[in-house]
Amino acid sequence: MAWTKIKVFFRMIDLEHSLFALPFAYMGALLAARGVPGGWELLWITTAMIGARTAALCLNRLIDRHIDRANPRTAHWAMASGQLSVFWVWVAVVICLAILLVSAYMLNPLCLKLAPLAVLALWGYSYTKRFTWWCHLLLGMAIGIGPVGGWIAITGSMDWRPLVLWLVVAFWVGGFDTMYACQDVEFDRSRGLYSVPARFGVAAALKISALLHFLVVVLLALSGAIFDLNGVYYAGTAFVAALLLYEHLLVGPGDLEQVNTASFRVNHYVGLILLAVTAAGVLWS
Repeated sequence: MAWTKIKVFFRMIDLEHSLFALPFAYMGALLAARGVPGGWELLWITTAMIGARTAALCLNRLIDRHIDRANPRTAHWAMASGQLSVFWVWVAVVICLAILLVSAYMLNPLCLKLAPLAVLALWGYSYTKRFTWWCHLLLGMAIGIGPVGGWIAITGSMDWRPLVLWLVVAFWVGGFDTMYACQDVEFDRSRGLYSVPARFGVAAALKISALLHFLVVVLLALSGAIFDLNGVYYAGTAFVAALLLYEHLLVGPGDLEQVNTASFRVNHYVGLILLAVTAAGVLWS
């Protein structure tokens, strides 16, 4: 019985989705170090990101469990269907936040001072669809803390340059989350929930999603100039642009059948590709 619950929990948190944010934290660390960071720093950056991401997802499922239960698309999810105890998921949240704080402490004083702000952002975004259709971009801004955190983990200080990567992640996540939300447009409207598709319609939402992803490509090119990266990085940026274009060709206002593939499966590769070409740009420049 306990093992079954553990398997359900790991399915719920889907560690594979850590691939969305973790590569960008490593990017911030690589650019700050202008080389491969030390193993100690990488260890605590990794634990901090996994702790933060797992806590955020658990909080989202806890906060939205009643909404998810009412939505036919999500009614089978672990919290919505009662497969997991609310108490024990809260315990997991506390443990993961403790991992985040301990990791921040082990990195440097500024990381520890800023960790509560990260917790606030990760906790707060789950409420945003109750009052603003900007919720998708706010989610992206919360996840976009990753590269800034990676930079601070190495330098122990703040700089304006990783904020460009923060915007990259914010627009990237905001774009594919807007696309993903098109599945729930009628449900959101019936429940008075806020989203770009519910506010503007599916066709307009897909255009807004495409605009956000266009800005991602522009900011990635700008990042190459800011961090003085080489042609390998720009080739990787061009490949990411092609992936994002492919993502938008998979869906249309009257055809959302491939929205999960477009929103999640294609985007699994974006962070990994950018990490690889950033490393090449740093190490070979």
